[in-house]
Amino acid sequence: MYLSIILKTIFESSMKNTIRLTGLTLLVLFSLSCLTQKKLTGPDHFVAPLSDTTIIREGTLIYSLPMTVFTVTIVMERNIELPGPYAKYAGELLGLDDVIMDEGEHWSIENVSVDSHEEIDPSEFYVIESKSPLRTNALALKKEGVLLDINPGSNPERAGLIEGGEINLDQFRSYDLGSDEYYATVTDTAYRRVKADDQFIRIPYIVETKKKLSESQLAERAARRLMDLRDGKLLILTGEANVFPQSDAAINEINRMEKEYTELFTGKTITEMKRFTFQVIPEKDKSGETIPIFRFSEVKGPVNTSSETDANVTITLIPEQKTKDLTVITVAGNDPQSPRSDKLYYRMPDIVKMTIKIGDDTLYESRKLVYQFGEILQLPSYYIIGK
Repeated sequence: MYLSIILKTIFESSMKNTIRLTGLTLLVLFSLSCLTQKKLTGPDHFVAPLSDTTIIREGTLIYSLPMTVFTVTIVMERNIELPGPYAKYAGELLGLDDVIMDEGEHWSIENVSVDSHEEIDPSEFYVIESKSPLRTNALALKKEGVLLDINPGSNPERAGLIEGGEINLDQFRSYDLGSDEYYATVTDTAYRRVKADDQFIRIPYIVETKKKLSESQLAERAARRLMDLRDGKLLILTGEANVFPQSDAAINEINRMEKEYTELFTGKTITEMKRFTFQVIPEKDKSGETIPIFRFSEVKGPVNTSSETDANVTITLIPEQKTKDLTVITVAGNDPQSPRSDKLYYRMPDIVKMTIKIGDDTLYESRKLVYQFGEILQLPSYYIIGK
């Protein structure tokens, strides 16, 4: 009897211990399952804006959003006017009235073109921290997809000032004044005293001197030569010349000489084309404002000084706000539990109406894509890092 009571007590104690052990085991397994599930649901990658307080750890990736930069290329024409040495005799000797009387310079804007390229926006850096090897299809996107370009290519070559430098005006001045003689021989009678038979007598003799021709005389000779060239060319073209040239070389040479002689009266005009480039970085807080690019003078071209005769060349950027209705995602903080902390940020560019003016006259008008005027969003769910 006592033996049965002892065995019963031992069996009941063993059953209680087994139930407690089983319960404890289930509790431990449940806790481990919750921890594992919590670890699996947490993000393996964390994306946040780069700030002064951000800690850069080993294996961290930093990328930047693109920024649009405009290169404005303006082609200008420069005209320099040089008067001829016989300008004031043009009307009297050749019947020409509209001739250059004074030196002058005139600039005009002939063409305006605008190119754009992308640069790194220093105000939009982001940090990607990864707990595992980084695998994402988002990092392969290029700027052609207007989303993100982690590694933008080098900037395109920027045009500069057309070579040639300053014009040496001395090489365009006329040193051949078109005269066959520049000095005239002047004959004069002089007397020499000679003693003969205790008397002095005056014996005359001829003295020849050279005297420089006056400006009017040189102009008359040049005009006469010009008319001779025209008469000779007319005889050749009408077949009345005694010797007829076998090629057009004679006519070409006569035309060249006729032009040079005519410029002695009409003056010369030197024309050159110059190209200038100016860079403009759009700022969102200045949208719609008139931004000066440079000052232009019709006498000196681009100038740094300011005067009443100078005109401002300005640019105006008006965004069409095509992206204003997009949902703007608030940039996630450093909370790793943020539901969007594992998605990349990108910038959607906006369409901007660009107008370049000089004073009230429009030089250029177009529509451009500008990243700075767009919204910063996050990639969709199927571009999540690691998925």
